[in-house]
Amino acid sequence: MIEPKSVITNPSPGQLLRAKGVYQISGLAWSGRGAVRRVEVSADGGKTWVEAALDGPVQRQCFTRFRIAWAWRGQSAVLKSRVTDETGATQPERAALVAERGRHGEFHFNGINAWAVDEDGEVSHVYA
Repeated sequence: MIEPKSVITNPSPGQLLRAKGVYQISGLAWSGRGAVRRVEVSADGGKTWVEAALDGPVQRQCFTRFRIAWAWRGQSAVLKSRVTDETGATQPERAALVAERGRHGEFHFNGINAWAVDEDGEVSHVYA
């Protein structure tokens, strides 16, 4: 079964935030268990989470788009998203998933991805 998964598609690795300001964080979430119920986004590496808006219609076992405004003030940040589906299953942190499955258990990997934004606005993938 496909477990709950979300991924931020904007901004994403390879992109550059050219100036301080408000950016839209957006992405996709899905679950083979049923419908997406909530997507949360963190800009501080998972210390705090804010609920994102879901773009409808939200249907069972389908991609669901999410979005949230984020004010980037030129500081370094680590962006993450996590999804919870209608069964209550929540996307796990990468470290928890690796602890459960081992380093080679990446088939159907549904751990949280992390994108780092440095002070120059460069976005890259990090293991956080």
